[in-house]
Amino acid sequence: MRVFVTGATGWVGSAIVADLLAAGHHVTGLSRSAEKAFALEVLGAHALLGTLADLDRLARAADEADAVIHTAFDFANFPAGAAEDRQAIEAMGAALRGSDRPMLVTSGLAKLAPGRLATEDDAPDAAFARQSEAAAQAVRDRGGCIATVRLAPSVHGVGETHGFVPHLIRLAQRTGVSAFLGDGANRWASVHRQDAARLYRLALEQGVTETAYHAAADEGVPFRDIAAVIGGVLGVPVEPRGREHFGWFADFAGGDMAATSERTRRLTGWKPTGPGLLAEIAQAGYYAPVVGAGAGLPA
Repeated sequence: MRVFVTGATGWVGSAIVADLLAAGHHVTGLSRSAEKAFALEVLGAHALLGTLADLDRLARAADEADAVIHTAFDFANFPAGAAEDRQAIEAMGAALRGSDRPMLVTSGLAKLAPGRLATEDDAPDAAFARQSEAAAQAVRDRGGCIATVRLAPSVHGVGETHGFVPHLIRLAQRTGVSAFLGDGANRWASVHRQDAARLYRLALEQGVTETAYHAAADEGVPFRDIAAVIGGVLGVPVEPRGREHFGWFADFAGGDMAATSERTRRLTGWKPTGPGLLAEIAQAGYYAPVVGAGAGLPA
């Protein structure tokens, strides 16, 4: 297949590109800079310079592809990023309309089913700021072949410098305590980066038949266990703290974001093989690239 990938040089997108190429597919990746475009070319992909704001360019690239995988999102400016994300999905979806060529868009598991395991049948909170799934539904309502891959809150791997866990590591380094909210029993689903990448490919190869797929290997890791491993590696106390300790991150630190991927595995044959979250972050090597990295979440 000829696959167009947005966010092709990002944490998840770059792993998807490598996985697709290794499986014999042809990839065109969207890149915001010549330097990153060169990195794509070295891998064997074709690079397309542009951003999500270049709607005509996105539509042309989608029209020339057999499938589209959309992972790009501007977390640094969330409201504007959410609007840009929706417009990009609509533009690429319109280009694919009238065909059976599939498109996979990316979302997350936050606020799906607090207090229980979220399933692929659960719908996101309509008030949630990220509107990727609503945009996908609008494309689907117009006859598009489109589905959402919901990423676990932790997509981990050695080399990760952004995302939720690196943020917690930097917070513990700065404050001298690895903290949790309340009793820390709230759970995070997690998935290894390489496993997440493989799911996107399998969903395309098996035929996109669902509205949502769950990239969740660990169904739910208690947050206090995450804090305990971080504290152990850094040699700092592991203690409860109030919301003010976490600042803007408090809703995520206290969020219950557990999910099952049973249906996804059954339909696609996906079998996660990477290390679980706790085993991953227990490695001293996981922390080296986090030190001194920026505090933002992945773009």
